[in-house]
Amino acid sequence: MTRTATPTVPRVPGLLWAALLLLLLVTSCRHAAGAPVANELRCQCLQTLQGIHPKHIQSVKVTAPGASCDQTEVVATLKNGQDVCLNPEAPFVKKMIEKMLNKGSTN
Repeated sequence: MTRTATPTVPRVPGLLWAALLLLLLVTSCRHAAGAPVANELRCQCLQTLQGIHPKHIQSVKVTAPGASCDQTEVVATLKNGQDVCLNPEAPFVKKMIEKMLNKGSTN
């Protein structure tokens, strides 16, 4: 009777598994709090906030629907440097966009 060798599956060290899980966790958490996804050909805002106090906002960028995303997106850069996505349908955000448009037309 001949015995054939069975292939062995290499074991992944525990530290490597921990590093991979940590990387997955960090990647998923980055998008969880309304943060935009940078430089991708799809919608940047996966989740949105209903509003944020205006004193925390440094600038706002409104992106109209287009080829990469079929939604209007509102990305606010906060004074601490963080970018957050705002819900363009929220009353606060609508008022803010209206003020921005009125301010731009008076110049």
